[in-house]
Amino acid sequence: MQRHTSTLLQTYLEHQGRPFSNPGFSSPELSLETLPSTDMPFEIWHGLEDGVRLSLTQEAFWSFSQHFRIAMVDQHILHHGDSIVEDQLWEARLKAKGLVGNLAAIMTSLGLPTPPPNTPLGPVSLGDTAFHKKCRGYVIIRDYSFWTDRAVTFLGELKAKYSQ
Repeated sequence: MQRHTSTLLQTYLEHQGRPFSNPGFSSPELSLETLPSTDMPFEIWHGLEDGVRLSLTQEAFWSFSQHFRIAMVDQHILHHGDSIVEDQLWEARLKAKGLVGNLAAIMTSLGLPTPPPNTPLGPVSLGDTAFHKKCRGYVIIRDYSFWTDRAVTFLGELKAKYSQ
């Protein structure tokens, strides 16, 4: 997942044109209120109980699976017929949904309650111009990358803890 996420971000930025395709492009000030937070410091995250972290991770990836659909529609509108980014967003969406199911299975095997299914995502505003749509996709992928790294580390910790 981590390798795919890095490739997705790079491909996305290359296909959006300037300023996104400029070397080293970054815009940390951009955010979407509908995305899972990336603000929780590592120390606090690490101090949460396993069940809480599993639940938060599951909710995050469910949210990303919904956000990727929006980014796919934006890319379809912006880049008629260029399916490279759309295809990669679709793949990321499937991976996010798969992880949600795997996390539910882990929670069940640990005897933890699984959260109820999330409701569909409502409007995700950042503006309707082409630039805003490109920004929205960038923020979704950037934050997905953060959560992917967090999930990989956390699941590695769980594996070490419970495989003993």
